[in-house]
Parts: sequence; structure tokens; C-alpha cells
Amino acid sequence: MSHLDLSSCKKRRRGERVFKFKTFGEKGHPVDWDGGGVFVENVKALLEFGNIESGLCSGSGGVAGWSFLLEVHRHPPVHVMLFVVEEPLEVLFDRHCKHCQYVGLVGLCGPALFPRQVWKVSLSDDSQKKGMELRLIHGVGYAEPWFGRWGYGFGGGTYGVTLQMYQKAIEALQTMPLCLLAHHLGNSNHEFTSIISRYQTLSSHSLATLGDLFHFMLELKSRLPKERYNSSNGGILVENTCRWSPKRVEMATRVIVEALKRAEFRWVSRQEVRDAARAYIGDTGLLDFVLKSLGNHIVGNYLVRRSLNPVTKVLEYCLEDISNSFLNQECLSLGDSKTKARYMITRVQLTKDLFYLYKYILGEQNPTMTMGIFATIPIASRIILDTKYLIKEYYGDLPSKLEAGITSECTINSTIALRNDSCADGSIKNVMAPYECFRLNSNATIDELKLHVEKRFREIYWGLRSFVAQSVLNVNANGSDSVFGLVEVGGKVVFEGRNEEGGTTNDDIFEGNETTKLVVDCGCGAKENDGERMVTCDICEVWQHTRCVRIPNDQEIPTIFLCSRCEQDILLFPNSLP
Repeated sequence: MSHLDLSSCKKRRRGERVFKFKTFGEKGHPVDWDGGGVFVENVKALLEFGNIESGLCSGSGGVAGWSFLLEVHRHPPVHVMLFVVEEPLEVLFDRHCKHCQYVGLVGLCGPALFPRQVWKVSLSDDSQKKGMELRLIHGVGYAEPWFGRWGYGFGGGTYGVTLQMYQKAIEALQTMPLCLLAHHLGNSNHEFTSIISRYQTLSSHSLATLGDLFHFMLELKSRLPKERYNSSNGGILVENTCRWSPKRVEMATRVIVEALKRAEFRWVSRQEVRDAARAYIGDTGLLDFVLKSLGNHIVGNYLVRRSLNPVTKVLEYCLEDISNSFLNQECLSLGDSKTKARYMITRVQLTKDLFYLYKYILGEQNPTMTMGIFATIPIASRIILDTKYLIKEYYGDLPSKLEAGITSECTINSTIALRNDSCADGSIKNVMAPYECFRLNSNATIDELKLHVEKRFREIYWGLRSFVAQSVLNVNANGSDSVFGLVEVGGKVVFEGRNEEGGTTNDDIFEGNETTKLVVDCGCGAKENDGERMVTCDICEVWQHTRCVRIPNDQEIPTIFLCSRCEQDILLFPNSLP
């Protein structure tokens, strides 16, 4: 896989089309997907809406690229870029997709827009939020990674992590009793006991384990309203580079608020507010800074509102008293009891509590978590963090007859089977899945379908670039017979053929010849390259993880490195020196 060079994409084009992030890929956004389920046709239709990028991949000649600008939020504006890269395999040094190779798949990656035409889709889960790895907190809360909501599950672990190890790690963290944790931490950690008490009071059922606590907190976070207002002690957060001190900014803010209070909560123009405040603040630059910064900010018991008058096109300000209504609007109270009312909580507070648990309970920040039963917590957390390669499996379901009739009245699903000429009778056949969908004329013949099948499978699979279809395997047909006279719309046709350049098995077709395979034998149990940082022994040339041989990530790999086995062999050499 080529290295993406995004330096030329930082400056966006004027008038570039922007797509909604949440609806991108749905029907009509931006493509109607009228290709009858034909994956190749739908991809081509999508790329017509993309911006052509040149020089997207460094060191790869002839690589085509497209980009899409996706809008996540309009106010404030937040955008992300989606890049699509088409790599010609003939010019690549390594024809394997590294993400698929690390997860245990070779040549099986593909987009998920049309799951009926893809076997498995792999991804590397590096999702974070507020400094927390989502695969860890969601693993404890839901027993699955964050991407599990879209059907992704365990694909492969690094550092020798297996599916059984991953499941045991999830179970160990989820079933850890909160009472034991509270007793173990004792008086040394009042924050942890406060968090347990806070959410136990909010919950309608008992929170007995760490899994119960994380699950409730994550569910509660999804139901809490987002804070719409910015608040601080003085109304404005002052950066270190500000030319005015926080004290002067706070003073000017309060002067402006007092001027607005005298306006008796009516809308006042910016100039009126500025003139009233100048009687107390002579620094007009400071006043302009504060007026520019104020807008939907909370100062004490008041919300400072700012709006552009649609008629006069002038900025106006007013105050809103929120002393009696703010908590009811912005906080969530679960229950009517006085006890639960004391524990009304905001999303900011909940995120802060989650981060505390993540850092001091699940993380390695607390040395007391290395003793007894609690020593399993950092170990289990590390196993979950080392499980970042995920897979979503598709089982090759074909469109129903009704769907086929809706998308096109002339669609057919076809795949191929290779004859194994290495057997004497040539009877062993290897069926290549998944099926591909083809749109044909109503009077199309078997020979015409055969040409389409040859072309499609040659384009999709590098190992089938010399495939030749010879006969129909599942239907008794001649080349001139009408396809839809033998098979109903949306039916299946399997062509038998041969690969003229050799290769009759899945390994031959998909994996090809790998001449640079690394020899891995690490102390963690890893026997394959999993994409983590590694070092090779200069004697035996066996690769190991730098973490496993205690080389920190912030330290360069030594020029000469010997594994412990080779070091031991050297020590056992007889001393032949005089």
C-alpha cells in the first residue's frame, strides 16, 4: 500500500462540493445507485462526484486518486476528507494490503457500500475521544469494540493476542466487583468512591461490577443533552497569548453585563453597549475583544446572547436570566426524589468521570492495581488495546427476486470455477466466491454473458488476469442460447474455466508469490508480522516486537541488535583465546 501524501490537498478548491457526512453513501447522496447492484458500475458512478487528486501517493507512479469533502457539523463548521485511491498492482512492490495482511486476510479488502459483493472488510481501530481509546471503554461497557455497532468484530490481535484471550480479557474487566475495588482503594482514592456513589444514585438498578458502571455511564451519556452554551467564571476563557490579563478581561465582561442589565433585558446594539461600557473602561481594544468573544456565554446567572438584526444588519446583545431554569434545561435528573436531584449531571462531568476511570482504573497510572486479583486489570486492558484489527463479514447473500426486479428486469448473478489440471481427471474445481451481478439485455446470449464474466473477473482479481471461461457448470446450455430463457432474472450462472498463467487455488489467486515474508518468532507468541514496531536480530535474522524486548517507542532501534537466544549461544561459546 502506498504512502498517502496529503500536502497538496490542504488547500481546498473554491466552489468544491460538500457532502453531508451522515448521509454520504445513502441512495441519492450523491448517487442513486441505479447500477442494478453491480459494484463496479456503482463505484464508477460515485467517483464522478469526486475531486481528482494528482500526486496523492508518493513513490507510486500512475496512481489515481479522488477526494470528497464531508461536512460533519455546520455550526461550528467541521469537515473531514475522504480519499479514494486506486493502485495499479503491476507497479507495486508489495501487492498485499497491509491492513488485511495484519488481520489475517490477503486480497479480500473492499468497500462496504454493497455488502453482497464483498467477502470481508477489515479495518484498524484507532478511534479515540477525549484521550480515551474507544475500543477499551466500549469493550468494558458493551463487550464489543466501538465499531461493533456496525457489525465489526474481532479480526486479529497484535502481540500474539487470540480471540480467546480477547474474550477472557473482556470478561475479567466486566465482572470486576465494584465493592472489591472500593475496598482495595480505600481512603487513598475518594474520587473513585464518589463516582460510584454518583452513578449508583442515578441508576434504577444496582451497579455491582465495573461492566455495569461503564455500561450505565455510556448509556447515560448518549441521553444527556449537549451543552449549548460556553461557561466559565468570567464568561470568557483567556488564552496565554492574550494581551490582556484574565483579571482585566473579567472586569470588562462584568462591566458589559451590568450595562446590559440596565437595558432591562431588551436587545441593544453593539455600539450602544460599547458606549455605555466606555464610561468605566477606557481601553477600547479590550472592549472590542470582549464584545467579539461574548456570545452565548454564561456570566454568573446570566446568558449573554448575541444576534445579527435581520433588518438593520447590526450586531445586538441582550441578557437572559437563567438562574432558575438553567439546571432544568441543561442537566438530566433521573427521578423526582430529593436525593437524585442532588446528582444532576452534565455531559462534561460524565466525560470527566469516564476519563478518570480510564486513566486510574483501566490504565497504568495506579501502582496499587498491580497486586492480587487487581493485577488482571492492566493486563486485560492491554490485551483489549492490542486488539485493533477488526473484520466485518458478509456472507454473499444475493438480491431477492423482488429486489432484482426493482433494480433491473435483466440482472444475473455469476461466479467462476477453476478446473484443476493437476489432477488426472481434472475433476476438482475451486469455486470462486462471491457472485458478481451483471446487467444484460433481455435477449443476451450465454456467449455474451461469458465475455462479461471474463472481463469482470480479470479486472477485479489480479490472479485472474488471464482467466478464460470455457463452459457453463450449473446449466445445460449452448453459447447461442438466451440467458433468460434458461435462468430466471436474478438467478445464478457458474462458469467453468482455466487460468492460463497458472494458479488454481485461493492461495494462488489471492496471495500470489510473496518473496519478502518476515520470519517472526517473538516472546509474546506472535509468528506473523502484525504491523507493530519490530526489530530483527543481526545473527539469526528473526524479528521480534520492540516492546517485547524492552525497547521504548520513543527510543531508536539500536544499530546492532542480538536476540536473547543468540546472546545466550555466544556466552556458551568456548573461550578459545589464549
